[in-house]
This record gives sequence, C-alpha cells and structure tokens, in this order.
Amino acid sequence: QVLFSSLREYNLAYGVSKRLLNSLKKEIVIMHPGPINRGVEIDSDVADSEQSIILQQVENGVAVRTAVLYLLAGKQSN
Repeated sequence: QVLFSSLREYNLAYGVSKRLLNSLKKEIVIMHPGPINRGVEIDSDVADSEQSIILQQVENGVAVRTAVLYLLAGKQSN
C-alpha cells in the first residue's frame, strides 16, 4: 500500500497533466466516468481540452443507468 502525504504528492505521481500529454508520441482521448477530482487526478486544462470526452461519457452514463433502472423496475414497454 502506498501512502501519500498530500494531494499534491499524489498528483505529481499519478495525475494527468498537459505536460504528460505533450510528452506522449501520439494524441490520446481523455476519459473519466466522473466526478473528477480536478487538480488531483486530472488537471483542469486536460479535462477541458479538445482531447477530453469526459462530459459526453458522464452524460451517456446517466442515460444508461436510467434505462437500466427503468428495466429493473419492471416498466418495460413491448
């Protein structure tokens, strides 16, 4: 088990930053199911970048969960 003394230390070890993205040899898509811990897991400039599809992912997740709950509640329409 790894313990961190601060959120900053965690961010430096595991956070996704613009600097990290710029160091990659190819452009990647940024995904996260939400909610985001901005500045800890993902820096705001990354979460809000053109590479991010986080908002779409969260929106689609809500729709899927709503549909599953609807079906589980027995309100299927055939």
